[in-house]
Amino acid sequence: MSFEVPASVRPIRDAVHAFMTERVEPAEPVLQGGGEEAVAALADLQRQAKSEGLWALGHPKELGGGGLPFLDYVYVNEVQGRSEFGQLALGTYTLQDSIMLHRYASEPQRDRFLKPLVQAEINPSFAMTEPGISSSDPTQLTTTATLEGDEWVIRGRKWFTTLASRAAYTTVMCRTEPEGTSPYLSFSMILVPTDTPGYTIVRDTPVLGLDGAHCEVLYDEVRVPEDNLLGPRGHGFVIAQERLGPGRIFHCMRFLGQAQRAFDLMCARLHERTAFGEPLAKKQLLQKHVFDSYTEIQSSRLLTLHAAHKIDEGDQARVEIGVIKVAAATMLHNVIDRAIQVYGAQGLTPDTPLDHMYRHARAGRIFDGPDEVHVTTTARRILKEYAEGRTWEFGLR
Repeated sequence: MSFEVPASVRPIRDAVHAFMTERVEPAEPVLQGGGEEAVAALADLQRQAKSEGLWALGHPKELGGGGLPFLDYVYVNEVQGRSEFGQLALGTYTLQDSIMLHRYASEPQRDRFLKPLVQAEINPSFAMTEPGISSSDPTQLTTTATLEGDEWVIRGRKWFTTLASRAAYTTVMCRTEPEGTSPYLSFSMILVPTDTPGYTIVRDTPVLGLDGAHCEVLYDEVRVPEDNLLGPRGHGFVIAQERLGPGRIFHCMRFLGQAQRAFDLMCARLHERTAFGEPLAKKQLLQKHVFDSYTEIQSSRLLTLHAAHKIDEGDQARVEIGVIKVAAATMLHNVIDRAIQVYGAQGLTPDTPLDHMYRHARAGRIFDGPDEVHVTTTARRILKEYAEGRTWEFGLR
């Protein structure tokens, strides 16, 4: 197993890196500003990516994507993660949803949702989390879907439905099975067009001051055809787990891209800034920031690539994924925090991208499962080996 970027991947990775640093990152102030100017800027970036063969690289070719194998795309995703707009500009924001639909959607669903999804003609959204319900125990979800005739009638409320205000449809996790059914076979996924009567966006929910992305949505007697069920009935958690496993690999590789960018900014600043007659790079306390950041980035990178190799081999890699979700999110927060410290008061302002990155990084320790859940479930899996008379053989895992 090698953790070097494969020679076959290097050219496309370098091209994506150049696209990110030369076009996407300079466009961030406009993209973050929102409005028509942001929409036009993003559309122009997407047009450029398509014309240069950089579009939807991780999607299968039969869907109109670049067809990169999973492990190859992991390395590309690392540099794409330098900016929060990388996925949108390069057509990979929809990857998790596209793969999910590719595996489970019926032919009518593929025609209506999957094909335009890959070309960024429509946006998806995914609804699982609910107000007042602990997301660490999704079996408590209360949104229901009842089959009445040939229609599903959905009742409930979801929040943190990302980009719901711009989405063509939402994949909604609903309880569809009667009481007494196993909690993990009681929920299904249903595709709900956002223009369906009763689908009401209650409010945008800002995250640490970053608004415009996460919505609270009311499902008030929402009726959709029975055929909008995605995959087998009662298999919502099975589908969700398949969606989340590789998705967490992609999240963590993007975290590494963000961390690399913060590391670059920090190291450049240490050479540019002087205090008491010498560059900050000469100060031992600030050299410690470099040492600690390098150690955490490299450790998280190796852990993430190890998990990616396990997934590629067909292993569910639940221990490895649980570890990287916590380690990578913590690493990202720490590296950006040190970079801000090196910039001083300027690091707290929009004069650098660090203030924006910092807020996203903090959210990473909660989204896709809070740290505490991953720590607990991972430790339990390891301890189970010892309870059953085995040990944890690191070199064989």
